[in-house]
Amino acid sequence: MSDKACRECHRIASGSICAVCGSNSMSSDWSGYVVILDPKSSNIAKRLNVTLPGKYALKVR
Repeated sequence: MSDKACRECHRIASGSICAVCGSNSMSSDWSGYVVILDPKSSNIAKRLNVTLPGKYALKVR
């Protein structure tokens, strides 16, 4: 099972539809990831415009 990243919000998921934004534009060509636990106090989450906790790809092609 290979994880895919959403091209819209960069959320990493194993399905073909993103659970966060509902997009079906998923890519298996992504690199780097960050796990956001508390988006309200995370500077990285603010920089990436992430509002929900989870695993996000840094670069999606």
